[in-house]
Amino acid sequence: MTTNNEITLFLEEQTSCLNLLQNNTQEIVKIYDVLAKTRKKGKKVFTMGNGGSGSTASHFVADLLKTVLTKNNKRFSAFSLVDNIPVLLAWSNDVSYDVVFLEQLKNHLSKGDVVIGFSGSGNSKNVVDALRYATKTGAICIGFTGKSGGKMKQFCDICLQIPSNDMLTIESLHLLVCHCIAAVLRKSGTPLFKYE
Repeated sequence: MTTNNEITLFLEEQTSCLNLLQNNTQEIVKIYDVLAKTRKKGKKVFTMGNGGSGSTASHFVADLLKTVLTKNNKRFSAFSLVDNIPVLLAWSNDVSYDVVFLEQLKNHLSKGDVVIGFSGSGNSKNVVDALRYATKTGAICIGFTGKSGGKMKQFCDICLQIPSNDMLTIESLHLLVCHCIAAVLRKSGTPLFKYE
C-alpha cells in the first residue's frame, strides 16, 4: 500500500468515527451541562491522563482557563493533575506511579467538584483509582475513553466512549470533543478577546 493510500485510509477512519459520534451527542451535551453548572457554582475541575491523554488533559484546562472566558460568566477554577512534574516524580519515586493523581486529589478535592479522566483504554490504573476516590468524595466524575470503555466506566457519572479501537483515533476525537465543548462554552457569552 502506498503512503498516499495509508494517509487516505487514516483520514477515512477518522471521518467514519466522527460520523458515528455525530449521531450520538447526548454524552457531550451532558458534559457541557455539568461544566457550565460547575463554572456557575464556582466549583473546581480537575483533569488527568497519561501520554497523549495527559496532553489532552492539560490542553483542556488551558481552554477552560482562557479560551472560554466571556464577559458575563464566572471564570473556571480548573487544574491539570499532569502538569506539576516535581509532584508527579515525588509520588512516583517514593510510592508508585499508580497514585500520582489520587494523592493530588486528596490535597484539593471537595464534594461537588468535577474530575475528568482521559484514558483511551479506560484501564489506566492511576486514572481509575483516582476516579474511584473522587466518587467516594462526592465529586462528579467524567470519563473520556474508547474501545470497550474499560474499568473507568463504573466510576463515572458520564462516560464518553469513542467508537474506535485505534488509540490515535480515540485520542484525536477526545481533543476534538474538548474543543467542541470549549467552543459552545465560549458562545454562551460575549468573548473577552478575539483570536488573532
